[in-house]
Amino acid sequence: MNNSAKHQDLFVTKASGERAAFDPEKLRRSLERAGAGGDAIERILAEIEDVLYSGITTKEIYKKAFFLLRKTSAHFAAKYKLKKALQELGPSGYPFEKYVGEILKYEGYRVQVGQIMQGHCVQHEVDVIAEKEDRHFMIECKFHSDEGRKCDVKVPLYIHSRFLDVEKAWKKQPGHSTKFHQGWLVTNTRFTTDAIQYGACAGMYLLGWDFPKKGSLKERIEIAGLHPLTCLTTLTKREKQQLLDRKIVLCKEICYDEKLLEEAGVSPARIGKVMGEARQLCQTDF
Repeated sequence: MNNSAKHQDLFVTKASGERAAFDPEKLRRSLERAGAGGDAIERILAEIEDVLYSGITTKEIYKKAFFLLRKTSAHFAAKYKLKKALQELGPSGYPFEKYVGEILKYEGYRVQVGQIMQGHCVQHEVDVIAEKEDRHFMIECKFHSDEGRKCDVKVPLYIHSRFLDVEKAWKKQPGHSTKFHQGWLVTNTRFTTDAIQYGACAGMYLLGWDFPKKGSLKERIEIAGLHPLTCLTTLTKREKQQLLDRKIVLCKEICYDEKLLEEAGVSPARIGKVMGEARQLCQTDF
């Protein structure tokens, strides 16, 4: 019996509450992206199949796969937990804003985070401003700690009205009358259909976990190799929060300065282990 026939009557429950047919190939691809080898993937799939039941949550499947992958390799497990790691860039939204800024810096943009901008009518607090050549973007970041939360149409409606006020002021600046200005909305989760439709109609750029299909947030992170420090499996929740409170968001920042771990309260006996995982995850030679 092939896999599709074997699982055709098995449904999983997503974080949003929606039900969908279980797709073992989707799980296989996520393990492959994390760097797991063929033997490890087959072993993990076999063990997960043993505990599957109709209605099982995707969260349960993820936790089981993460546990099994971590036994194989800590840094593979760290890459596998990318989506969850983004949800741990809280509780405030600032770490996510800074993280988005770091991705855009990698892509060649000049970036400012957390700026007060004078619009045509009023002042606005803008999460990220990015410029490259003749392109000038006002970027608002919508962070969710719950993967089931989606950005509905009210969010791009509100952000677009703010962008239009800022754009009027920008166009009065020397050299800006011919620049391409655009409002962006970036989220670590997903958008509703209405939000996507409004964004396209209004000329906004929407960037989410798996949207757009080409150039999604997930894809940009994988290309840049800029993993959030919350990916690290060797750090405790408290230690991660200590680093985030110090405005440290990237594994790469730890790779360059292990003193950051000392300041976050990581014991000297564990620093080497954390540094090893961080360097493997960043694929850097130090």
